[in-house]
Amino acid sequence: MLASTLLVGAVIAANPAFAQDANPASQPKTGIQSTDAAAPAAGISSQESAPPADASSTGEVVVTGTLIRNPNLISSSPVAVIGQEEIALRQSGNAESLIRDLPGVVASIGQNVNNGNGGASFVDLRGLGNFITRSDFSGMELNLSKGITEKGDGASTRADLTIGGNFADDKGNAVLSIGYQKSDPIYQGSRRISFNNYTSTSGGRGGSGTTVPGRFTVGSAQNALVPETGTLRPYVASRDGFNFNPYNVFQTPFKRYNLYAAAHYDVADNVQVYTRGMFSKNTVNTVIAPSGLFGTSALIPLSNPYLPATARAQFCAANPAYSFPGGGTPVLINRQLTAAECTAAASATSLSDPNFRAITTTIGRRSTEVGPRLSQFVTQIFDYHAGAKIGITNSINLDVSGGYGESENRQTQSGYVLASRARTALFATNTTSCLAASPAVTTVNASGQTVVLAAGGAGTNAGSGCVPLNIFGADGSITPNQIGYLTADSTTRQFASLAQARALLTGDFGFSSPLASEPVGFAAGTEYRKYKGSQSADTLSQTAGELGGAGGAVLNFNGGYEVVEGYGELIAPLIADRPFFRSLTVEAGVRYSDYKVFADNNPSYNTTTYKGGGSWEPFDGLKMRGNYQRAVRAPNIAELFSPSSVGLTNLAQDPCRTTATYAGPATNANLAAVCLGQGAPAASIGLIRNPTAGQPAATFSGSLALRPETSDSYTFGVVIQPKHFIPGLSITVDYYNISIRNAISQPLPGDAIDACFGQGVAAGGAVNVNAASASNPLCTVIRRNPVTGALDGDPATTGGLNFTPSNQGRILTDGIDLGANYRRDLGFTKLNLSFQGNWTNRSKFKATPISQYRECVGLYSSNCGSPGSAGPSSAAGSLQPAFTWNQRTTLTFGPADISLLWRHVGSMKVEDGVTAFAGTIGSGALAGEVVDFSKIKAYNYLDLATRIGVGDNLDFTVTVTNLLDKAPPIVGGTIGSTSFNSGNTFPSTYDAIGRRFQFGARMKF
Repeated sequence: MLASTLLVGAVIAANPAFAQDANPASQPKTGIQSTDAAAPAAGISSQESAPPADASSTGEVVVTGTLIRNPNLISSSPVAVIGQEEIALRQSGNAESLIRDLPGVVASIGQNVNNGNGGASFVDLRGLGNFITRSDFSGMELNLSKGITEKGDGASTRADLTIGGNFADDKGNAVLSIGYQKSDPIYQGSRRISFNNYTSTSGGRGGSGTTVPGRFTVGSAQNALVPETGTLRPYVASRDGFNFNPYNVFQTPFKRYNLYAAAHYDVADNVQVYTRGMFSKNTVNTVIAPSGLFGTSALIPLSNPYLPATARAQFCAANPAYSFPGGGTPVLINRQLTAAECTAAASATSLSDPNFRAITTTIGRRSTEVGPRLSQFVTQIFDYHAGAKIGITNSINLDVSGGYGESENRQTQSGYVLASRARTALFATNTTSCLAASPAVTTVNASGQTVVLAAGGAGTNAGSGCVPLNIFGADGSITPNQIGYLTADSTTRQFASLAQARALLTGDFGFSSPLASEPVGFAAGTEYRKYKGSQSADTLSQTAGELGGAGGAVLNFNGGYEVVEGYGELIAPLIADRPFFRSLTVEAGVRYSDYKVFADNNPSYNTTTYKGGGSWEPFDGLKMRGNYQRAVRAPNIAELFSPSSVGLTNLAQDPCRTTATYAGPATNANLAAVCLGQGAPAASIGLIRNPTAGQPAATFSGSLALRPETSDSYTFGVVIQPKHFIPGLSITVDYYNISIRNAISQPLPGDAIDACFGQGVAAGGAVNVNAASASNPLCTVIRRNPVTGALDGDPATTGGLNFTPSNQGRILTDGIDLGANYRRDLGFTKLNLSFQGNWTNRSKFKATPISQYRECVGLYSSNCGSPGSAGPSSAAGSLQPAFTWNQRTTLTFGPADISLLWRHVGSMKVEDGVTAFAGTIGSGALAGEVVDFSKIKAYNYLDLATRIGVGDNLDFTVTVTNLLDKAPPIVGGTIGSTSFNSGNTFPSTYDAIGRRFQFGARMKF
């Protein structure tokens, strides 16, 4: 319910929490601060910040952190709450951006992610998050908002209408909410800091090796075309690389429609039936730089009409050449062509001509003429829930409910060059017609394996019909009449469903401890859930490397699992209102889960989780609390069922490279043997380059062998509310420690490199290999480009690093959460102060027993980020600062609020051993800028909001985000993972957009 207009609060808990209803009587009529002490104030608060509901409160109260429903009991679990007031002041367009600003929360895939955004948003939490909806809504509420950046881009619009009322003499209530939201893109080319891509290791202009003019292999060496002379010269990334930044976005455009309805009816004094339904249609349009031929190998006739004479001569002297005896199958000529043969082949335009020859080359040519790559994700979700609440006695209630929901995500990709059609369009000897479908050619590598050098091409009558392709020129050489054959839309579909049923018995036993007055509360229940998921794709998406720049194949799968659970909880007040024991409460819970996976042999497993905790108030105003919990996370459908496919990961330096300052395999025979064993051809030794744009290929997969991971967590804290000395003040301090063993995980890029080449190599350490390393499975599992020997290339032939999922991971994090809230009426104004801060002491991850136990608090690299997942969608990269906090100050003058939010992100530095540039940038939009990519100072943002109430039914809000227009830190574009290190910064953590304005109005009757 990310965009429901019934959203009143989001709860982030260190322990499980459940959906709740909020009392509408405690909410202000308009946007100004409520006078009700029980209403959540602006800022982030705790469940202790307001007193428990009294007997006069209306609406159901559910204690966060437990299933037990007693308005006078508070769980020992620490909880942070974002209330309606805070949401209104932020005017945030989506829940993801609101939640990720919580201290201690790690940003994940969201609206600010360019590459890797699949049309959905995520956040990485230490616990569970909830959305609390209003109950018994009666009346009408209309919310309108409009936003724009100071630069005039990134416009956003939102409109929500909620209508509700009681019926049948107030025995029932129904509510209907509809919403619309739209957000425009913000391109990286519109911001100075991101106009050019900069390499993080050198500070030079970087970019992709898929370029325009194109890049071609001459032998195994990469060469760039000079259109003016037709010459192929050695490729230099800082000179020849393609600057993809201007095409990419800092804000992903989307459009969303929502519908939410809920109702309940008291059929008897002790029986209530209820239902709710939700529908959402969300359209997300992601934009990335143009497609092209991304390391695609092709067979090109030497008589191709667009092939420059100089380049032809270079190909003849270095590249594999093929003859076509009798116009039939290509046959490799095991030598370079002579000058005379090359000249004769240049004029041989028929396959049957004895002089006809063709060469193979690996091509990196950006199709800027086609435009950017576009992916439209249309996600439709519906969810329906119904149930009955039965009062068995005055203190015992039964809640029986069931629900079903589906989610469908359809992706349509356009603007992609089809590799098979490009191969056929290159297999031409005139400018008007193509010879035939380009034939495939293979070779046998040093290990005796047959390797495809160039796959076959599509038929000449595919699409709009083959038109010979000119990739041997500058931007514009691919003409409009050539584009029609090259491109076609491709679609994929992801589907998920959840069916569930639950019976929950809650209440109390009717007795209490001899030293307490509140009875012992309990909850017991059972639940059934059935998860199903599938992925399907058309032939284009299922063919590895077919969509230029889309990565590996999207393969079909279908899977699911079901779980049956039984659980129980107790909260027992032991002592109350005694000397040194204003209260002493203990709690416990247990849950048994039985899983069955829908796969061959029906794998099954069961888990038992439990918790225990308590709180002690020696006197009014001071509470000490603690909680221990054993929890599990079962593998999701993607982690279980995803087929093996090739995608991209991040790695700045390849141990098999050779550069001016690093000889690598050129002088190390053992290292050369390892590179050859990984599939590099002998001719490539001494010529291998680092992955283009720091993005090597990687093979990902799910695994049915995965089992639930297990965590042990505990918290200890104190709550201080000195209401007799400082009325309105509440302070919470909690230490947390979470340890996960058997974590569902996969190796990081650095782990895969270090396992083969020696510990610390990925971070710049010396290579440590011996004669046996060439046959070590940890080395041979890495698969290289069969032409260039590099780790990047056509996903059909280059597997790259291998990320096998397992339960061998270990995760550990601990830290302290600090919250403070203070409200006071000063007479001339009402003052509200709130503070929520986090100190993360450790955030450690170890993917396998032989992997490095990596500490990433306050550090960034392609290996540091959010661990604990596996499969094609898993990636490290989000930043975890040691210190983060939010502090809000709100002053209310009659009907007006003025509120200032201070957001703090602690300092960061590059992971030890990682090379990072420091100095003066020499070229591009940032020329002359003095930078240090190895560290980021602490960042502080100020957001100002002003809200004015006009009567009881109307208020206006103006919010200025990033009031001081603070620019983001500059670290280059290759120092972290591509999903999060984009536009030379980390846009999910830092504000890359600049100052922006949001104008909102709310009308309520």
